[in-house]
Amino acid sequence: MVLRLNSSVSAILFLLSLTAMAGILGGGGRASAFVPHTSSHSRIISPNILVTPSSPCVSSQSLNRFVYSVQEQATSTALFKKRSSTSKKGAGEKPKAKGFASALRDLQQNSFPYAGSIRPGKQSPQKLVIDESIMKPDYAEDGIPKARQGLLPWIIEVKTPEEIVKMKAAGRVAREVLDIAGRAVRAGITTDEIDNIVHEETLKRGAYPSPLNYHGFPKSCCTSVNEVICHGIPDDRKLEEGDIINLDITCYLNGYHGDCSEMFVVGEADEKAKILLQTTYDCWVKAMEFVEPGKDYKDIGGIIEDHITERGFTTVRNFCGHGIGSTFHTNPNIYHYRNNEPNGKMAPGHTFTIEPMICEGSAQCLHWPDNWTATTMDGKRTAQFEHTLLITKEGVEALTGKIETSPIQFWEKESEVHKGIWLGTTPEARARAAELNAKAMA
Repeated sequence: MVLRLNSSVSAILFLLSLTAMAGILGGGGRASAFVPHTSSHSRIISPNILVTPSSPCVSSQSLNRFVYSVQEQATSTALFKKRSSTSKKGAGEKPKAKGFASALRDLQQNSFPYAGSIRPGKQSPQKLVIDESIMKPDYAEDGIPKARQGLLPWIIEVKTPEEIVKMKAAGRVAREVLDIAGRAVRAGITTDEIDNIVHEETLKRGAYPSPLNYHGFPKSCCTSVNEVICHGIPDDRKLEEGDIINLDITCYLNGYHGDCSEMFVVGEADEKAKILLQTTYDCWVKAMEFVEPGKDYKDIGGIIEDHITERGFTTVRNFCGHGIGSTFHTNPNIYHYRNNEPNGKMAPGHTFTIEPMICEGSAQCLHWPDNWTATTMDGKRTAQFEHTLLITKEGVEALTGKIETSPIQFWEKESEVHKGIWLGTTPEARARAAELNAKAMA
């Protein structure tokens, strides 16, 4: 799940903007997760919305429109419960709009100038995790992350050996859930049904679906179809033949997050879609191959941008990869375009994501009234891949890498950067990948 950002700024402005955000939001560090950068020409209107003079954002009043009343339902696991009447508004409960407010909300949605063919559908009630044996992140109840992002962008947490063990376990769960969700992709299934699968499979593994109620996000995963760049909200829209979809899965296990995403095709992809998917995958792998101790994080972006621009594609600048661990989003910020930001040097023990969003046409973003869904401005398609990565003394490893039961996609088989499944650059990762590829590509 990506971070949202604006134009690049200096470290001083970065520090000042965080201070300003803390004052606007009343503490708690809420803004840092989705607005890592601001500028003197920007203003914050909600924790994940940044408006600039040139921004295509549609303004909104708060994230409360995302928080849904929860109805009790019977399933194989305890997934739902009603909030008590004493619970605070905005903490999993969405007041029903009445009269003028309801009409205004409908008017905004119906009159919004959507760019492509995708439209928001009907959402089912927000789920709650009530199993006491499952450790929950600090925002699970009220939607507000309590941990603050580091004030200086080059200060990056180094994980201990014990933390790395937990990160690997969380990454494994995220991979298993992503693979299961990917197998469910077919014409006729709704993205809400996929979300139900993700939710239940996450709980079966003793984990919490990290996106659920993160700043009020209403679902357990992100499902981004065709022109949707990221943060697509699962609903009752059925997938159609030829759709391309990104499934973004993050699982919180024993206090640590594992974050990954992958593209899937509904049926057969057209030739242009195949080129987009191949280019996105190859630039992503090329960027991950670059990672090793001592290199600058800022240089990742240039590798991605150089690869895709010479093939006629563009890279999104509004969102970035991020550090991850016990906190969902933290330092370093990983920009997927050429930049000179002082985001630190790579070192063993760092865990972070690389997740480029590559577009067929314009990389400018159109933000829907729901405050989450971002699409391309011109309605053309976009693609994304993501791993949680760990830097070691010997290179880098994908903590959310594919496993024995993972499917292999055409872009892995046909990649000119790395044929077959990519698991990292360490000797152990290379050996493990060679073993998997020998079976998968036989």
